[in-house]
Parts: sequence; structure tokens; C-alpha cells
Amino acid sequence: MKRAALLLTAALLVAPAVLHAQSSAQTYSFSSSLASSSLDAPEADPGGGAGQVTPTAPKAAGSNSAFTRIGIGVGISTLGIRLQAATNIGNHLALRGSGNIFNYSDNFTTNGINATAKLSLDSAGVAVDFFPFKFPFRLSPGVLFYNGNQLTATTNVAAGTSFTLNGTTYYSGNANSVTGAVPVIGAGTLGLNTTKPAFTITTGIGNMVPSKGHWSFPFEIGVAFIGAPSVKINLGGWACYDQAQTQCTDIANPNNPIAVAIQSNLTAQVAKWTSDLNPLKTYPIVSGGVAYSFHLR
Repeated sequence: MKRAALLLTAALLVAPAVLHAQSSAQTYSFSSSLASSSLDAPEADPGGGAGQVTPTAPKAAGSNSAFTRIGIGVGISTLGIRLQAATNIGNHLALRGSGNIFNYSDNFTTNGINATAKLSLDSAGVAVDFFPFKFPFRLSPGVLFYNGNQLTATTNVAAGTSFTLNGTTYYSGNANSVTGAVPVIGAGTLGLNTTKPAFTITTGIGNMVPSKGHWSFPFEIGVAFIGAPSVKINLGGWACYDQAQTQCTDIANPNNPIAVAIQSNLTAQVAKWTSDLNPLKTYPIVSGGVAYSFHLR
């Protein structure tokens, strides 16, 4: 993602410069042609006769010409720490690219299972900022073309510890070198990126490339349509029906009725978690930050 965000920012920086170079080359070519025509043309008639030549000077680039300003900004959003770059593409339009990154780890307990979780927010997108009024209110349709947002978790359920799947209580098996039993272990992933790429729509205030001044403080609120979250859980080791551990099985044994029941209840539990997380298919976007802009020409 870092590479994608850097490439996007570099593109926004380089494009205006290239256009400026092309514009300068065209102006030079026009000026050269004009000078050549002036040398070959007959002298102007003092009386204003037909031989008079009045060259027309090329028009200067206006302040509202595309790719004349660029803004660089940083901020914080629900997608992570944000780096942005923007350039103007019209009187009421700006093109804005953003990259987001954030990582956080913590421990939590659910259904009697203690787990270590890591939240990874990693995304990049582009949006068009439309300013319908003189006041810097904007509407911004866009797209997350890269989305690696996810939550991963791992667990080691201590021997003899109880846990619940779909309303049924089980116990993590004791280690036994004779039977090969080991306590329950697990790994899970919550993906916040089912729809790729994901459409975004936000509204807010603040123009990163104002026609006057350098500093701005953009704020926006909206949503990303990331699709229904995906939940994947895998359990291994041995589990038992009773705390005395008289009815135990390897969870991965497809021929043991206890193992089959555990896997069935695990599937049902994952379905419940997925349903509970369904509102996140429209992921909220709230961001604020600061930006500095400057004129390229």
C-alpha cells in the first residue's frame, strides 16, 4: 500500500509539471513563429494601409487553469493515518489521492476464548472534489482501488478452560503424549474488503488547493461501500464435552461425532458473527487534517 500511495502522490506531483513544460514549449513555438512572420512581413504602412501587420500576443495562463496548484496534506481518519495530495482540474473541481495506514494489537475475550488480535488498516484511493459554491463545501465521489483492511486473531485456549460455540460449552483438552491430545488453538480473520475496488462518497468542507492562500483544514464525512465483512475461523487441537475430559476428540477428525458437532457449531457461530458485523458493509469515513498548497505556474 505504501508503494501505491507513493506512486499516486508522485503522479499528482509530476503531471502538472509535465503539462507546464508542454505549455512552455508550445508558447515558445508560437513566439518563434510570430517572430519569423514579423521579419518576413512588409513594413507597416504609417497610414494604416493594407500592409500593416498587428501581431497578437499569446494569452497568459489564468489562475483557474488546470494543474496550476498542488496541495499536500496529512490527517487522521477512520481508515487510519492519512497522507493526501491534490491538484485543481477546473474552476470547481480538484483531483485528490490518499493513502491510509494504521496498525494496532490488543487482547480480548469472546465466548470464553482469549485471543490476541491485530487490526491492520491499509488502503489507498482517489476522489474528485466538486465545489458547487464559492464557499469550500464539497461533494466527493471516489474509489478505494486498494483495500487491505482486516482484523486477525490467534488464540491458545488453556487446557481445561471452557469456551462456547453456538450456545454449546466445550473444554480445551489436556496435553497427553499417549493419545496425542493438545489444548485448543485457533486463528481467525475478519476481512473489511469484500468489494474490490470499493466505491466511496463523502462530503465536507475545505479545499486542499485554494486559489488564494496556502493553508487549509479539510474535513469530510461519508462511507465506503466495502461489502459484507468476511469472517474465517479455524480451530485445532482437542476439545471435550465434559470438564472431567472423558469425552474428547481431535477437532480435525471428520469421523468422530464430537468433532463433527464442534465443526457444525463453529460454522453456526461464524454465521452469527458475520450477521452481527453486516452493518460494516458501509464502512464509515470521518477524517480531518491540515494541508499546504502552492502554485506551480
